[in-house]
Amino acid sequence: MTEEELDMAFQAAYEKASHVTTVLPPDVMLKLYAYYKQATFQNQIVRHVGENDLRNAFKLNALMQISHMNPEEAKKAYIDLVNDVIK
Repeated sequence: MTEEELDMAFQAAYEKASHVTTVLPPDVMLKLYAYYKQATFQNQIVRHVGENDLRNAFKLNALMQISHMNPEEAKKAYIDLVNDVIK
C-alpha cells in the first residue's frame, strides 16, 4: 500500500469512526484515540484538570502503550481496529 493509499484508507476509517451512532467500549475508544494521536503526530502531554484526572490518566497510558509505533503503523492499526469493531 502506498503512502497516499494509506492516507486515504486512514481518512475513510476516521470518517467511519466519526459517524458511529452506537457506544463503543471504553478500551476501544482509548485505542482509537491513541492510534489517531500517534498517526497524526498529536502526541501532546495530557493536561490533568480537576475531574478529568482519571480520564486523562487513561489517555496517557494508552499513548504510552503504543509509543513504539511509527505513524504508518498507527494508521494501519487504526484502520484495522475501525474495520474490526464498526461494521
